[in-house]
Amino acid sequence: MLTETNKAIVRRYLDLLRTTKRPGALDTYVDDAALTEHMQAMEVSFPGYYLEPLHIIAEGDLVCVRSIVHGTNKGPFMGHPATGKMVAFTLFIEYRVSKGKIVEHWMLADLPALLEQLGLMPSAVV
Repeated sequence: MLTETNKAIVRRYLDLLRTTKRPGALDTYVDDAALTEHMQAMEVSFPGYYLEPLHIIAEGDLVCVRSIVHGTNKGPFMGHPATGKMVAFTLFIEYRVSKGKIVEHWMLADLPALLEQLGLMPSAVV
């Protein structure tokens, strides 16, 4: 039952991430300073970005999500000025949930695909 509860918490967090960007709104679901900092940085670079979950798998206090991140680069990113380009890239993220909140996370983003879409890295296709 804990597994299903934790999946529901992550699902509600992802829904809220997509629908609101009010300061403090996500505090209901997040108690992970590093994740909060990451979300704030992404909001500067890709205002209104969101994660489209493709799979959500859970075991115990861990919830894994494979998703597509959608956004438009309207602010500086990795020292580069905004490009105005829309992006969609794969993100794998694992959350640890405790007492109803996300307390830790680990993520792996397809950074080469993101950089290529922004025009910051040459295409690997010849």
